[in-house]
Amino acid sequence: MTSITWQQTSSRLAQFLALTKPRVVSLIVFCAVVGMFLAVPFGVLDMRFAAKALAATVGIALVAGAAAAINCLVESKIDALMARTRWRPLPRGQLTERQTLVFASAVGTAGLALLYSEVNALTMWLTLATFVGYAIIYTVVLKPMTPQNIVIGGASGAMPPVLGWAAVTGDISFQALLLFLIIFAWTPPHFWALALYRKLEYAKAGVPMLPVTHGDKFTRLHVLFYTIILFAVTLLPFATRMSGLIYLLAAVALGAVFLYYAVRIYRDYSDRLAQTTFRYSILYLTLLFAALLIDHYFYF
Repeated sequence: MTSITWQQTSSRLAQFLALTKPRVVSLIVFCAVVGMFLAVPFGVLDMRFAAKALAATVGIALVAGAAAAINCLVESKIDALMARTRWRPLPRGQLTERQTLVFASAVGTAGLALLYSEVNALTMWLTLATFVGYAIIYTVVLKPMTPQNIVIGGASGAMPPVLGWAAVTGDISFQALLLFLIIFAWTPPHFWALALYRKLEYAKAGVPMLPVTHGDKFTRLHVLFYTIILFAVTLLPFATRMSGLIYLLAAVALGAVFLYYAVRIYRDYSDRLAQTTFRYSILYLTLLFAALLIDHYFYF
């Protein structure tokens, strides 16, 4: 009996965890943490910093998870029509809408309370605005209405390093905004690569993604266009002396590979190539921010 109860409990916990989109949240938290470390010099890495950074990390992760759960709630019918999302707890009937709403409210409230009490009010308000931007403005308003949903809604997804920066400094500097700009420029080619090889599923679900409304060729051109913009934007930290040679070399190398994929998508498209590009884009952002962090402490 105890074994059955434990299995049921662990299964239910796994279902609630799935609502938070752990892989997406992990990238969000990583970018936020990098923002925290970039905001301070090596000599400031003391126990006080560690305590505040830990509280900020947990708080941001909780609110991001709550936003993901609300996204799952709003898009449950859409998720049921798409192969990559129909396994989620709501489409499979493992969790109810009420359970999801209560869970998201509790987790989000806990995260905001932690940020307010242990970090600072600015980070709490910025995180709340990010939650509203993703869970409400993007999910409810933009995504079903315009093919530019990713471009406009990308502002919310670009906020994590700004949240991290504000958490340890109490303000927002131009360096934090540069980090925001990098993710903002990264989002369209990242997501449109996915949309290209999932076009039929989006069409079936009635979601006006760019390949559905404007066709493959138009979308492929915009993937290339935004990748070029991204390449240029990633050079700004070096140009403004925020970073040094280590980051510059990494940005150029990583950007060259991304450009290679974007050019191939434009000239010789295949679903497999788009899928490879989408996966690389995640690795690209991770390595780019890691390079920023390494460069910050080994600047030359």
